[in-house]
Amino acid sequence: MNEKQRLESQQINQKSSADVKSDANDNLDRLKNMSSDELISRYFQTTYEPPNMRKAKKRLKKDVDIHYDFDIPLEMRAIGKGKKFLIRTYGCQMNEHDTEVMAGILTQMGYTPTEDTNDADIILLNTCAIRENAENKVFGELGHLKPLKLENPDLILGVCGCMSQEESVVNRILKKHPFVDLIFGTHNIHRLPQLINEAMFGKEMVVEVWSKEGDIIENLPKQRKGKIKAWVNIMYGCDKFCTYCIVPYTRGKERSRMPEDIIQEVRHLAAQGYKEITLLGQNVNAYGKDLEFEYGLGDLMEEISKIDIPRVRFTTSHPRDFDDRLIEVLAKGGNLLDHIHLPVQSGSSDILRVMARRYTRESYLELVRKIREAMPNATLTTDIIVGFPNETDEQFEETMTLVEEVGFESAYTFIYSPREGTPSARWEDNIPMEVKKERLQRLNALVNKQSAEAMKKYQGETVKVLVEGESKKDPDVLSGYTERNKLVNFKGPKSVIGEIVEVKITNTKTWTLDGEMVESAVEVK
Repeated sequence: MNEKQRLESQQINQKSSADVKSDANDNLDRLKNMSSDELISRYFQTTYEPPNMRKAKKRLKKDVDIHYDFDIPLEMRAIGKGKKFLIRTYGCQMNEHDTEVMAGILTQMGYTPTEDTNDADIILLNTCAIRENAENKVFGELGHLKPLKLENPDLILGVCGCMSQEESVVNRILKKHPFVDLIFGTHNIHRLPQLINEAMFGKEMVVEVWSKEGDIIENLPKQRKGKIKAWVNIMYGCDKFCTYCIVPYTRGKERSRMPEDIIQEVRHLAAQGYKEITLLGQNVNAYGKDLEFEYGLGDLMEEISKIDIPRVRFTTSHPRDFDDRLIEVLAKGGNLLDHIHLPVQSGSSDILRVMARRYTRESYLELVRKIREAMPNATLTTDIIVGFPNETDEQFEETMTLVEEVGFESAYTFIYSPREGTPSARWEDNIPMEVKKERLQRLNALVNKQSAEAMKKYQGETVKVLVEGESKKDPDVLSGYTERNKLVNFKGPKSVIGEIVEVKITNTKTWTLDGEMVESAVEVK
């Protein structure tokens, strides 16, 4: 915000609530009367810099600064007193963590959380751009929220996250959803107080979407869910540019946090009593490659292994960056768990080549061999896309045989759908939907079979379970996860929630285990 805007904002802050409400009503009426072309033209000429997919790869040489001076402006620190916020989150763990940051900022501004849209003064939709279905859910939700906004013009309605970084999405919101007050992207969450200020007291829709990657902002407040498990961002963005993936365009280049900042955050979480952390990154094992000194994920995890926290996980990995150093460190065990999520996407080298994955079927299997040799009991899970353009029956069969050969115990499986702005979106999506569905059904049947077989091995075994709370289906049953990420349901006292207990497995299912808690087996940390 420039000096002129700051002074105008201070003047507006002095208005009465009646004046502000009158302005909001006038603004809404003005927006409803403007044509879609007028809206787009207006914002393109003012605050809005549209995301440019063609320029995305050119961002790789730009410098990234690290900031330790985050602070909420004085005039915004109590603006939410007596008001409530609601954030709806779509997509991956990174989005979940972004929501924790936004909730932390809003809480420091005086707002309190609510789950009731009718009770909220701010509603933010934190969006995902990976799958078309997620995008459709967001636009459907905007349709549901429109009457609420018309009834209550003071309500601030915002769209943020990965979808907001897509030019076509911003255009669609400007054209068809002019009642939205605020659009911002993934790189400027730290500016949420200023953006809310502009949305609250300004007369225009606030659109702040940067087409370049953002800096690294440390010391952001976080409103974490619970006190048992925590996400820890170690890097942002992705440089891989797989032909089907929108992430490099919406999240920007790879930017690693400094090791000392990550280690300090993990130590703080350990001191607070957290039992498990998950290190996050779009391509987490590329960590450190952009640093000015030699330091990778293996080095970071070796340091974290010395911290008194029972469990450490990481996600999501790219096979190309999974190096021998990381395998060496993970093989030492301790609090570093050997559940590894390793997306393969396809078992065909030809399909992997056109996906621009930059590894082959053979090199992936060699990586699996190394992992198995170092960690014989490691659990491997994966992501797979079926029906990629030009995928033949033979190429799909290669995926099926790879799934069997590796022995994945779980997999996130998807039917290919083109994402606008990616290279593959320009290709003919020439696999009939009935073929895609049939392939997905066969793949899922195989994954389910392998999962059930893996679960049977736990029959009669005693496992360590981090108890997360009551089962979603039965409040008399507790549930939690083993070190290898298996969900266990068992009966026990509520006092063990948040603890690691031993449970003897009495029944196995395809995706879950049932058991009986071993008395006096609470692990104290």
